[in-house]
Amino acid sequence: MIEIATSSTTTTLVIAGDLDLAERDQFPEIAARVVGLRRQLLVIDMCRVTFMDSTGAAFLISLADSGRKRGGATVLRGADERDLFVLEVCGALDLFRVDHDHHCEQSDTGTGATPVQLPQRHRPS
Repeated sequence: MIEIATSSTTTTLVIAGDLDLAERDQFPEIAARVVGLRRQLLVIDMCRVTFMDSTGAAFLISLADSGRKRGGATVLRGADERDLFVLEVCGALDLFRVDHDHHCEQSDTGTGATPVQLPQRHRPS
């Protein structure tokens, strides 16, 4: 699931679940909506991403590239090392600013937040 929120200067994408080949049908519509909003800053919240493959990475890369061409910036918030590795292997990590200071609610036991258990899709071996 991908949700879009906006402010006067920022678009925030909140991604939950898998960002992979199985979800690719929704990528063009979401990309068109994000580009159409024309905000200078795109924040991609990946706190609840359970899996990302090269298809998901290509989607994020296309968003960051579109923003860069308009003079904007793209921030990854809550991306784990696995997600950053996929982007690095794709040679695209430098398209993003990585928010290393962000702490996702579901992993922050000091906030009193209840951990959220996301459904896992069965992956064939």
